[in-house]
Amino acid sequence: MAKNLWPDRLGNKPALGGVVFVAFSACALAQGNYEIQVYPSETQAPGTTMIELHSNFTVEGSKGTVDGVYGTEHQLHETVEITQGITDWFETGLYIFTSANPNQGGWQWVGDHIRPRVRVPESWHWPVGVSLSLEFGYQRYVFSPDTWTLEIRPIIDKQIGRWYLAFNPVLDRSFHGPSVSQGVVFSPDFKAGYDFTPKINAGLEYYGSLGPLGNFDPLYQQEQQIVPAVDLNLSPKWEFNFGVGVGVTRGTDHLLIKMILGRRFGKTKGSQ
Repeated sequence: MAKNLWPDRLGNKPALGGVVFVAFSACALAQGNYEIQVYPSETQAPGTTMIELHSNFTVEGSKGTVDGVYGTEHQLHETVEITQGITDWFETGLYIFTSANPNQGGWQWVGDHIRPRVRVPESWHWPVGVSLSLEFGYQRYVFSPDTWTLEIRPIIDKQIGRWYLAFNPVLDRSFHGPSVSQGVVFSPDFKAGYDFTPKINAGLEYYGSLGPLGNFDPLYQQEQQIVPAVDLNLSPKWEFNFGVGVGVTRGTDHLLIKMILGRRFGKTKGSQ
């Protein structure tokens, strides 16, 4: 992506609007500000359903509208995620993305994704949790210039005493939009949390989008975001996560607030 910012063979410099659009597009393949989460390896129990509401608000982000693509500043995103457990090693999730901003036409549908996921069963007794999700779907151009995308998300996690560690070395691929020529983009996510009590875990989450494999973008174009976050484990049926994200590179939304509220339906471990 960076090579598009340089003068062409005739020495002509690209227009400023094109430079801004290219820089904006460099961020388009990442998980985005719709479901900001480092995934655990555990899948939904068979015959049960999890309904989650992913909420976030971008306090400081990209401004204005560039080549028909909305800036992210002051967007409120509400994403409904419905996950159905099929077997003890397979689940399927559906996402419905929405965005609200009074300066961008109010509340709007953004797109939908589907996400099948498999995991290594507990009966295999691996030393770490391992699963793999594939997320494919569509987002409207005004919210993402890359409209059809695929996310391949390997998931590795481990509970070590009071510490919980999770690593998601995500691979993103665009099938329609300006990032198609980039090929596969590396977007790693990481979480380190500490159980201060049996019900309260707090720590740091990291979200990145570094650029194409083998040819990472310059640092200022990469997405690098740190999110201090807390998880409340109040009940086997409920899930709660809250964090404040700070972007540490120029290509990242500078400040956002995110929350995840989930409810499991059906018989779960430890439920009454």
